[in-house]
Amino acid sequence: MRTGTTRYGAWRAFCYLCVAAMLAMTGAAASAAPAKLILAFGDSLTAGYQLKPGEGFAPQLEAALRAKGHDVRVHNAGVSGDTTTQGRARLNWVLTGLKAKPDLVVLELGANDMLRGEPVATAKANLDAMLTEFARRGIPVVLAGMRASPNLGRDYVRAFDAMYPALATAHRVPLYPFFMDGVAGVRGMQLGDGLHPTPGGVAVIVRGISPIVVTALTATR
Repeated sequence: MRTGTTRYGAWRAFCYLCVAAMLAMTGAAASAAPAKLILAFGDSLTAGYQLKPGEGFAPQLEAALRAKGHDVRVHNAGVSGDTTTQGRARLNWVLTGLKAKPDLVVLELGANDMLRGEPVATAKANLDAMLTEFARRGIPVVLAGMRASPNLGRDYVRAFDAMYPALATAHRVPLYPFFMDGVAGVRGMQLGDGLHPTPGGVAVIVRGISPIVVTALTATR
């Protein structure tokens, strides 16, 4: 009986160890922090217009940040052709449809307003409303600026270009001054339409904006 009792005791101890190990593994998995969620909210420039899967802004930004050791997921909420009015109209729908609150938003809108010659006051009011809504929900934002085409006239260009710094200051959010910096007007960096970035152009954008995204993301911890 002693031998059987000893074996039974050893078996019970082994079972306890197995259960403890499983509980420890389950607890570790449960306590692991989920990847940070970045929402790329914009137009065709963030949507990846005419680019293959993996070549657009969202996947390239995610890959670049992960390569630097940041556990992130970048959700593509870019819609080609969107103006600030259309972006504002779908904002609540997009946020409601997400499974988790974004840890950071890259807000990139206004280029289509400019190309259509929409009033700067309208674009500014829409961006202001979106920034206000993000703030109300406690979601940090990096505002991506654009620049107006010179052929729209001096007054329009001056007002449009000043819009983004003014909004960033008013809402106390970081500003990436020109989303297409290093791409616009650079040979080989844009598609044949002269408006949208090539995969290489997107890589330039990602390299430029990544530092400010990382800084903003780190500040959310």
